Amino acid sequence: MGNTNQVRIGFEGSQPILRVEDMQVSLRFYVDKLGFENASWGNDNFTSVSRDRAAIYLCQGDQGRGGAWIWIGVEDAELLYEEYKARGVTIRLPPTNYPWALEMRVEDPDGNVIRFGSEPR
Repeated sequence: MGNTNQVRIGFEGSQPILRVEDMQVSLRFYVDKLGFENASWGNDNFTSVSRDRAAIYLCQGDQGRGGAWIWIGVEDAELLYEEYKARGVTIRLPPTNYPWALEMRVEDPDGNVIRFGSEPR
């Protein structure tokens, strides 16, 4: 199975890349509706949006086909649900308890689904 004396390389994290068709529409959704911040270096073709330690790259018209599904762990999915309802976000699935998490889902303007989950209840 390989040399066990090798140095183990640490992973820093994961940042999905989502294809979007209109960067300005997507930024209004992620920043204004979901509360993410746009990277200062972002442009009309590629940027990163983040909220606390969660980050997503957005790429206009490239890198994928759209309709991706991603997972973001959060402290409390029910409180996030209330925040997003107040902001007018369309909720695809309200907080639902599963063995792995209390999970809610939203869909961005390009059909990408963001699954937000906290500890199961």
